[in-house]
Amino acid sequence: MAEKRQRGRPRSFHGPDKTAPMQALDRALAVLKLVSEGDGLSLTEAAEAAGLPPATTYRILTTLQSHGMVTFEETQQTWSVGVEAFRMGSNFLRRRRLPDHGRKVMQALVAETGETANLAVAEEDCVVFVSQVETHQPIRAFFRPGTRGPYHGSGIGKAILAASSDQAINRIISHGLESFTQHTLTNPAALFADLETIRRRGYAIDDEERNLGMRCVAAAIHNEYGEPIGGLSVSGPSVRVTRSAVSVLGPQVKAAADQVTSEIGGSPG
Repeated sequence: MAEKRQRGRPRSFHGPDKTAPMQALDRALAVLKLVSEGDGLSLTEAAEAAGLPPATTYRILTTLQSHGMVTFEETQQTWSVGVEAFRMGSNFLRRRRLPDHGRKVMQALVAETGETANLAVAEEDCVVFVSQVETHQPIRAFFRPGTRGPYHGSGIGKAILAASSDQAINRIISHGLESFTQHTLTNPAALFADLETIRRRGYAIDDEERNLGMRCVAAAIHNEYGEPIGGLSVSGPSVRVTRSAVSVLGPQVKAAADQVTSEIGGSPG
């Protein structure tokens, strides 16, 4: 029987091979790691630590510099880790911590509310659902991990927008406000009015704005700077998540989102 090909590997992959890594990439990553661990390395120090000729090391460093992965300090003539490396690391940390810390909170939220709990992170032009804990109710909401949601047409998206600056909101609006149902807020003035209500209330409501027959209650999760980086929500059919039920669910979801914020070392906005 042919061996099943593992996902993420090309069809020509035939198993481990110590010579497989691309030499140039392998060297570049080794140099980047050395620079990130040092407190400003000269070219000579970096070359000696990497075991590479200075000319090769310099080409690697200047390539990494062009991508913002390292930076060169002219006065001291030293190389240090760059802002893009920091951003990549921060992105990994954010994604890794949110699902981990959010899981138990989501499980407790499902037990408390009886509805499906969702966790999504903020991206440039949308929110991306990264985790879900389903209710045992026969009719329930379902978001496959990786599902993208519009900011203006999702509970978590609106919760994030409400915690964002007007500049960030206007940037999102500039891409257009697509209509998904007759309840979608496609008018900027109506959206801004709703965001103001969300700020006062502390949680957002997706009132059949993305999918007819489904209602969602959401609150934002903040990082250590008080910036919204994601959100937590409960969702279910509107016959069960009624408008009167929302007034009870809202504070519960807000408390759960604040707990995740606290557990990742964040600061409520």
